Amino acid sequence: MSISNQAATNVARVLTESLPYIQSFHGKTIVIKYGGNAMVDRNLKTSFARDVVLLKLVGIDPVIVHGGGPQISRLLERIGKKSEFVQGMRVTDQETMDVVEMVLGGSVNKEIVNLINSLGGKAVGLSGKDGGLIRARQMTLKKNDPELDEPEIIDIGHVGEVASIDPSVVTALDQQDFIPVIAPIGVDAGGHTYNINADTVAGKLAITLDAERLMLLTNTPGVLDQDGNVLTGLSSSEIGALIENGTITGGMLPKVHCAMDAISSGVRAATIVDGRVEHAVLLEIFTNKGVGTQIKG
Repeated sequence: MSISNQAATNVARVLTESLPYIQSFHGKTIVIKYGGNAMVDRNLKTSFARDVVLLKLVGIDPVIVHGGGPQISRLLERIGKKSEFVQGMRVTDQETMDVVEMVLGGSVNKEIVNLINSLGGKAVGLSGKDGGLIRARQMTLKKNDPELDEPEIIDIGHVGEVASIDPSVVTALDQQDFIPVIAPIGVDAGGHTYNINADTVAGKLAITLDAERLMLLTNTPGVLDQDGNVLTGLSSSEIGALIENGTITGGMLPKVHCAMDAISSGVRAATIVDGRVEHAVLLEIFTNKGVGTQIKG
């Protein structure tokens, strides 16, 4: 089948535009937090996996950290266990933690690995337990009560924070042309298992790996101004001002804090990307416009 001159020109323009980006990112690490619609829509799942395979083929090292909250909630509902949240965090007793580990470290992780491999990649699934990757500590929440002298400490169970990361297993896989796919589960010194926020794990991993870019896939176009327009490029100081005046609120706050933490620790740029767009990863990395908000220091 022949291709029209205009179509051929468009293809050539796209390839030419991507060349300097391929050269710039060659040999560099990009940590991608994979979640939202991109994890549940069939076409988006396939386009994401193709993007990751292509990144590896052109000499870029993608490292994937995935979520799975909706999948966890569905399985808990199926077994008759109600999900409970405090300050946006899932209360995680031992039974819930067993489900979390089964879903994140099992079904979700292996589905992503299988899809990448079916499209020509070489993905390997990990959790933070593997190779001592993620050392965790228990997270506790504080609730201020005017009737109490001290804040109330709330125990939400097996919910953790990143205490430290040993990237040895990830580095070894990257050097052998594998694509690490990581479930955000960690373990403490006593062997207790914890569920950790995937954005947080991705940010800490990007810092530890000295990544060129941290990419957070979301279900929004990016950071929006007060009129609902996407702010395509922001500095850390501009982010601070937007938080102070109430433009950035709710679920976007932890994402921008994660991004700023990564940037202040040496990651060159962080992007909050609209994961509802097909091939969002390639569009963000290899084109002039991108599909989200890039944050730099």
